[in-house]
Amino acid sequence: MKVPHSSLITFALLFIQLTSASGGKILVFPLDGSHWVNMKVLIEELHAKGHDVTVVRASDSWYISEKSPLYTSVTLTSPNGFEQNFETFLSRQLEIRLQGGHTSFWSRFWTRIEMERVVVDQFSQFHKGMSEMVLQMFEDENLMQSLHKAKYDMVLTDPGIGGGAMLARWLQVPLVFNVRWTIQGEAHLLMAPSPLSYIPFTATEFTDKMTFPQRITNVLSYILGMYTLSYITEPHYKPLVKKYFGPDVDYSTFFLDADIWLMRNDFIFEYPRPTMPNIVYMGGFQCKPPKPLPVDLEDFVQSSGDHGVIMMTLGTLVGTLPQHIAEEIAAAFAQLPQKVVWRYMGQKPANLGNNTLIVNWLPQNDLLGHPKTKVFVAHGGTNGVQEAIYHGVPVVGLPLFFDQPDNLSRIKAKGGAVIVDIAVLDRHIFAEALMAALYNSSYRENMQRLSRLHRDQPMKPLDQAVFWIEYVIRHKGARHLQTMSHKMSWFVYNSVDVIAALLTFVLLITFTFISIIRLLGKMIFIRKKVKHE
Repeated sequence: MKVPHSSLITFALLFIQLTSASGGKILVFPLDGSHWVNMKVLIEELHAKGHDVTVVRASDSWYISEKSPLYTSVTLTSPNGFEQNFETFLSRQLEIRLQGGHTSFWSRFWTRIEMERVVVDQFSQFHKGMSEMVLQMFEDENLMQSLHKAKYDMVLTDPGIGGGAMLARWLQVPLVFNVRWTIQGEAHLLMAPSPLSYIPFTATEFTDKMTFPQRITNVLSYILGMYTLSYITEPHYKPLVKKYFGPDVDYSTFFLDADIWLMRNDFIFEYPRPTMPNIVYMGGFQCKPPKPLPVDLEDFVQSSGDHGVIMMTLGTLVGTLPQHIAEEIAAAFAQLPQKVVWRYMGQKPANLGNNTLIVNWLPQNDLLGHPKTKVFVAHGGTNGVQEAIYHGVPVVGLPLFFDQPDNLSRIKAKGGAVIVDIAVLDRHIFAEALMAALYNSSYRENMQRLSRLHRDQPMKPLDQAVFWIEYVIRHKGARHLQTMSHKMSWFVYNSVDVIAALLTFVLLITFTFISIIRLLGKMIFIRKKVKHE
């Protein structure tokens, strides 16, 4: 049957229309390190859907390649030596933590203060470097003109840095966050109602059921924490806002104006709390069914028999530990009948058991999803914790920095983790924690329950995230989902003016009523007096 020529033309026009409608132009301003691992998952899916992606990267990026089949890159010159400085910072943090392990309460207290000081100094330097990179970007007229002429449909950024939100405002395009942390703290605390009576502040490691002393600590931690975050970031970003957007522009609105917040957690991990209509929860979006392991690794795993396998990794930023800690960990592993796969890049421990395989890299998701994996020894990064939930594997936590203690405390509160303080770790303490996770069935049962809850949802988290990105492209934003609260002063937001007006009205009525009564009383008194006379 011969197809009419007019039908072929119609089909071709429809195909071109569908193709052009489905593909958008997305400008990505990512944060490096483990945050890039998350962002790359979204970029891969967006590329597969036919979107044109451009990534703004620093010249000394750790993981963001300049050349990629997934995206076109725009490279900015970054401050020299930041990667080395950051590695030194992590080593210093761990050293301070280990020093406070077996000391008195006050020694541990001052150790904590010293750690906080180091964190504040380092992150202040980090944001100073980022602001310098953003300044360089805005001062490059050719670059900014080319970005403007590209006519991007939206900016996708991580608000852990300030450049992406500023770029979206300058280009006047919709803004989408890939977020858990912003430069002003945990994202919910910035833009959703957060009653401190049952919402624990980051790093307190409290649950949503706090005692009175804990609530006092929570409020004080919030006040101090938010002040510290402002001290770290505002001196570096506010001058940029003033220079390029005007002295009357509020710095905080750059982060509150996002159309959609793609939140990298969910209420399997998070405690129940108020939220907002433009927050989309995509916890575990990077998790996938396991792929087959490399042959040599599969052979090692199968050799464990019925005992199974323990997997240990401390994330992308920590490949080594102080040698005495590594020796204690190796000694604890050697006591167990299980096989161990340990990602470790330091000096090989002298007492490493025959049951332990040390590797420079491991397929974390695939190994977690293997039926022989019994326990995951982890530092408590968000990615690893969510993959453990997805695959239902109990965790032995060795929290080191940042949000890791808080993440692990949430899994512990849900019955899926044992936490070991690395400052007091020895082979006996570590082996005891491992055996609890291995042989107390409640840990696996609780993680399996969390896994079932996580998987039981109408749409996969990654599909939901991509849907909302495309929703923003289709509708040129999602302003109808934004609340007016962030445009109000605290005075108006808390209805202080309304309360004051109502109190004034009540006082006025009360005063008027009392005045009338007094006046009537005087009139009656005078009338009686005249009558009596």
